[in-house]
Amino acid sequence: MKGLKSQNLRDHMSEAELILTALAELSSRQIAESVEATGMSENAEAGRKGGGIAKRARRELEAKTGRKVVTGENFLSPGKTNKSLGEGDDK
Repeated sequence: MKGLKSQNLRDHMSEAELILTALAELSSRQIAESVEATGMSENAEAGRKGGGIAKRARRELEAKTGRKVVTGENFLSPGKTNKSLGEGDDK
């Protein structure tokens, strides 16, 4: 959707996208912990439930604001790159 090739998706998310992603992750983890999930199927079910919580929050926010939360817009421009540590240090 955002047309990224090798960039990190989170670097191109809006604040709302990041917050709802964090809500889904937190909800999934807490649900998995509360049911003491072990194995792929139990954790997958916790993930579906946690994602559903974030989905309902996203839909409600979109209904209240009249704007889409997830868009094809990128937070960072495609040409912007960050230097890695040590790059260009000639001390």
